[in-house]
Amino acid sequence: MKKVVLAYSGGLDTSVAVAWLREQYDAEVVTLTVDVGGGSLRQGVERRAMSAGASRAYVVDARERFVTDFVWPHLQANALYQGAYPLATALARPLIAQLLVEVAQKEGADAVAHGCTGKGNDQVRFDVAVHALDPGLEVVAPMRVGMGLTREQEIDYAAERGIEIPITKSSPYSIDVNLWGRSIETGVLEDPWVSPPADVYEWTVDPGRAPQPVEVVIGFEGGIPVSLDGEFLAPVDLVERLHVQGGAHGVGRVDHVEDRLVGIKSREIYEAPAATILHAAHRALEGLTLSKDTLRLNRLVAGEHAKLTYDGLWFSALHRDLRGYVASSQRVVSGEVRMRLDHGNAIVAGRRSPLSLYDRNLATYDEGDAFDHASAVGFIEIFGLPLRVEAARHGAVGKHHGAAWAWTPPLLEALPTTVEDPEGGATG
Repeated sequence: MKKVVLAYSGGLDTSVAVAWLREQYDAEVVTLTVDVGGGSLRQGVERRAMSAGASRAYVVDARERFVTDFVWPHLQANALYQGAYPLATALARPLIAQLLVEVAQKEGADAVAHGCTGKGNDQVRFDVAVHALDPGLEVVAPMRVGMGLTREQEIDYAAERGIEIPITKSSPYSIDVNLWGRSIETGVLEDPWVSPPADVYEWTVDPGRAPQPVEVVIGFEGGIPVSLDGEFLAPVDLVERLHVQGGAHGVGRVDHVEDRLVGIKSREIYEAPAATILHAAHRALEGLTLSKDTLRLNRLVAGEHAKLTYDGLWFSALHRDLRGYVASSQRVVSGEVRMRLDHGNAIVAGRRSPLSLYDRNLATYDEGDAFDHASAVGFIEIFGLPLRVEAARHGAVGKHHGAAWAWTPPLLEALPTTVEDPEGGATG
């Protein structure tokens, strides 16, 4: 290994990794820092990388591309891992991996490196994505192959080599942030019975102390958010504005025990105000504009979509093809959704669309009802035909006919019953 491109956050671990890679492999180190929003870009990151011994430091503003090419496709798919996690960290990894590969190719590097440990999901996401994009690149993870210093040892290591490191209060948690969400783990959170302490949260107020509820109207075109309260906004601006509004009302806290890719369960806390609001709004608009069968298939696709991303398989053919299906299904998901932000809850208060499949004249029970009630008789006759044939041949499930698997005790004998007799008396 002669030259390596390191995914560089500017924190203690990756700053020490710059010098460690140079010493252990006698390699030139180029750093890559990717700004994916949410406070992920540290001030002075280029200077810090150079002080640690990097020959060159790349800083890429990928916020808009992150939203348009990674966040929006997953919002369109309603993809939440295990129905809870909005995939904030997982969505940023393929973007960073792609940039790592591109910088490595531009620099003529023969390896890339990242600061992941051997216990988490991110190591898999980076390794698999890099090898999918360029199988010839070696992937090195210092924290996984021997660097493994304690925080105090890393501080001493940096001081001995004159490496500039951020002087911050040590957090008891492991935290990752980007525009779409904040992930928090370790410390007291490793006990699933323990309620998250107040210091876990930075983006959301305590729902019990939130101000009076407010409403916001979100406009969608083709399943993609484009406006707030009638004002068209750029993707990053829209997410950031909802982030602030949702956080101020305590919206977006997720406490989830999830199944990690490496085979263990992990308790994770997430803060994702904008993601929580937009997912709820998008599902509501889909319910208005998509058919029952499309919605049914979309639920299956959403789970697979989320799992592939969580597992680091963004660059697989299946993930690509699912994105293609989702994009096609979203052509008619346009309209507006009114959301109420109410003490930690994002509640759908109304929805409308020029492409709505909802017909009030068919749905109403009041004057103007256009539904032909008499036609229901024929529909029920045809719909129930297979069940009647099955019952005639095999007996109705639940009716005793000699097959133990099909028999259940009569309900009437098992339940308290009152019967009125002809003389008006009641028997129990």
